[in-house]
Amino acid sequence: MDVFKYRDDIVANYRSFTTSFTKIKADDIKQYVTHRYDSGYYWPAPLIQLNPSFVSSQTVEQLVSQGKLHRTCQEIFRFGRDPNSPGVSAQLYKHQMDAIEIAKRGESYVLTTGTGSGKSLAYMLPIVDCILNTKGNSSTGIKAIIIYPMNALVNSQKEELDKFFGHYNENKPVTYGRYTGQESQEERHAMAATPPDIILTNFMMLELLMTRQDELDRSIMKAAKGIDFLVLDELHTYRGRQGADVAMLVRRVREALNADVQCIGTSATMASEGTLQARNEAIAEVASKMFGTDVKPENIITETLQRQTPHTEKPLGTTLSSSIHAGIAESLSFKKLREHPVSAWIELTLGIEKEEDRWVRTRPQTIQDASKKLSDDSGLPAETCETFLRDFLLTAYQCRDNKGNPLFAFRLHQFISGANTLFSTLEPVGNRQFDLSGQQYLPGDRSKRFFSVHFCRQCGQEYHPVWYGVKNGETHLTPRDIDDRSHDEEDSDFGFFMFDQDHVWDDAVIENYPENWIEEIRGTIRLKSNFKKYQPKGVYAEPSGKLTGGGNHGWFIPGSFRFCLNCGVSHAARGRDAIRVTGLSGEGRSSATTVLAVSALTYMLEQDSDLAQEAKKLLGFTDNRQDASLGRGCQCDRIYKRKRLS
Repeated sequence: MDVFKYRDDIVANYRSFTTSFTKIKADDIKQYVTHRYDSGYYWPAPLIQLNPSFVSSQTVEQLVSQGKLHRTCQEIFRFGRDPNSPGVSAQLYKHQMDAIEIAKRGESYVLTTGTGSGKSLAYMLPIVDCILNTKGNSSTGIKAIIIYPMNALVNSQKEELDKFFGHYNENKPVTYGRYTGQESQEERHAMAATPPDIILTNFMMLELLMTRQDELDRSIMKAAKGIDFLVLDELHTYRGRQGADVAMLVRRVREALNADVQCIGTSATMASEGTLQARNEAIAEVASKMFGTDVKPENIITETLQRQTPHTEKPLGTTLSSSIHAGIAESLSFKKLREHPVSAWIELTLGIEKEEDRWVRTRPQTIQDASKKLSDDSGLPAETCETFLRDFLLTAYQCRDNKGNPLFAFRLHQFISGANTLFSTLEPVGNRQFDLSGQQYLPGDRSKRFFSVHFCRQCGQEYHPVWYGVKNGETHLTPRDIDDRSHDEEDSDFGFFMFDQDHVWDDAVIENYPENWIEEIRGTIRLKSNFKKYQPKGVYAEPSGKLTGGGNHGWFIPGSFRFCLNCGVSHAARGRDAIRVTGLSGEGRSSATTVLAVSALTYMLEQDSDLAQEAKKLLGFTDNRQDASLGRGCQCDRIYKRKRLS
């Protein structure tokens, strides 16, 4: 799979979608907006980063043979198990081994490692081991509560546990259950009757379990009396008011269930400044506040990385340039590609770097920035380096060792935002300047204010939402948000302004007004009296918004946007003006997400024949239940149904 083409296809589809909402009549605005889209203003170049190689430790079988884990652990924690094979014993990384050792001491700890580092196994393995060692020696009941910030993560973790315990059928040595509010009444009754060893939940559901007087919930909490472990997954997501709520919840759990409960947190990077010791001290302080118990700085576990390429130094100069000129041979073995000078350069630029006496991840950077560095280090043009770098990364991903692992697995981080509002100085075509950031004044010239620009949906004529008022004896137009308006429309101090250099509107021609605005009395066509107060007023506006005879000619339209002076399309008075005129784009958050998701799935299902079928999936997160419901119905189901029919 060419992930760069994948990204470009998704962005192209989204651009086509988001630009379809707005017509733009003025050439200067059209050129400005097109240039911004072409430059990637709303979808900057993706950040690229290698997945690093973690330092390996022992297997679960080896730990069992040394008496460090219960013997049943070697039957549970195996990878690659299927009906025809028992799989292989789980190979642990050093940071996972560190977590097991701290857990054995009964101390609270936090694991701060990156994606794909096996954080879940780092707490699940010691929890399962503890439960197995205490089976039969203590009362039955819930021994661990694991809290996830989203139900999607709960469901994902349950699926992972099913892989480890699925071969036991009904006689699992360690039981687990999900309690998130998605369960049926029968499942709740079953959990209350036979409490599992481990509960997977979210903090809101745990709060309800602690406070509700429902008999089933009280039974479950009674079974949790004396729990050994309390885990907060994705600890970095709990901040601000929500972080305070979760910290108070943890204290109530400790008070009600076990004051000495062992607390475990997992997180992505929570601190990025200072030395490793300073960062660990900062994380320990935050974790101690969250858990309500002391977390030692030495119990902050960070990932341990290692080199994959044999070069001791980053290749430079002719070594790089000659390797790039030679190209990439189609039949390079894993060993030869690993020893390639560009492999070492990529690893030390996009993968890892030295910090004190250890390897750490490099900061993500764009492919353009990386290509510029490769150009500086090799002396070759940046365009040549970018093409070579893309091809090399794709080749290194496809080249596998005897275990099926790629030389370099890398990821692209793409940020996409929707176009919102364009701002312009209050000047006519040819003189005005534009802005997308929402500044109040033109930098360096406070005599020129920025006004938001909205467009007629029918013809693309631009309008400025404004306030019309008198200050210090002078009449001014001042910017307003399109949704801001007077409470009483009889007080017509709000409205819209349109420049009219080409005299597209003539208020003397009564037929220019909408049909329902005019009437015929005794053979004379005239404006209805109740519409006269909404007639456009000819004004002359200066860039500051001041209305004087020396300004540029335009029209102030009092009140709501009732009709377009350019094309004549009319609207009912009721409703929001944002429905009648639009900003740069009119898509909603949910529909934008749907387009991105459908584009991603369509490319994988219909255009990429190299990607394994089980890899053609999409994981999405939302904090809005309605968006989640819409996403499930109109993204995945529609794509897969269409694929099956074809």
